[in-house]
Amino acid sequence: MADDIPEAQPPPADPLPVPPWRWRHNPLRRPTDVLRAWCGLVVLLAAAVAAPVTALLVDAAVHRHHERTALEEGRTLHRTTAVLVHDAPRHPEPGSAEARHARYPVEVRFTDAHGHRHTGRTDVMAGAAAGETVAVWLDGDGRITDPPLTPDEARDRAVGWAVLAALAVVLGGAGVHKVVCTVLDRRNLAAWAREWAETAPRWSARG
Repeated sequence: MADDIPEAQPPPADPLPVPPWRWRHNPLRRPTDVLRAWCGLVVLLAAAVAAPVTALLVDAAVHRHHERTALEEGRTLHRTTAVLVHDAPRHPEPGSAEARHARYPVEVRFTDAHGHRHTGRTDVMAGAAAGETVAVWLDGDGRITDPPLTPDEARDRAVGWAVLAALAVVLGGAGVHKVVCTVLDRRNLAAWAREWAETAPRWSARG
């Protein structure tokens, strides 16, 4: 019908995050296009600088934390020998690479730093027989606990947290850019709708 005004159709989305035409002076460039282009550039530069800096800071902080923790554990933990009370389960594929790394919790008997005898559970190699000995670490209360972190383990954990921190910065920048683009797109669509509401009746009248 002549009185029906078709909905405004926005232009197709740009294939590039910051298309070159947004930087050039041309009749189609809108203020929101310039703002979107600058936002993309600022976010890109900020992420390129902040991600490695954040990774280095997090790596140093986490590594120092684990070094202090390892030193404290070295002073408070006690290493002793425990005897298996029962046989450990056998791996379904004995002799395989997986079997060499498999560990099973087994009850063991040990003596703490004060000479008191205890029983507990610790992970041992698959197929270990009752009566065999394994090294265990005890806390101040004589309970079996994890061994202190090695320097390599501390470094690996620090690197892992550094990578996560860098990714968080990049994802955060992408999220900010997405929010800004969504707001600008909504403003553009609203402007298109207003302009089309003014233009469409003239086109309909010509028909």
